[in-house]
Amino acid sequence: MEFDPTRPKWRQIRDEIARKIESGEYAPGHLISAVQLERDFGVARATVQKVTAALREDGLIRTETGMGSFVTDRTR
Repeated sequence: MEFDPTRPKWRQIRDEIARKIESGEYAPGHLISAVQLERDFGVARATVQKVTAALREDGLIRTETGMGSFVTDRTR
């Protein structure tokens, strides 16, 4: 992914993950791995934490301590 220098990276990554969730590419229950996001987007852990916090706030993912973050089932 090529980043737009006029927008925060975390917001661009959040938008990309949200798009994949909303399109069904990431189905309910899909693991959103912090380590994988770091690798895929080449960003720091702090950036990934902002991304996951925003996705949680939007109700797109839920985080289970010790397990990870998972796409929520928004059809319920």
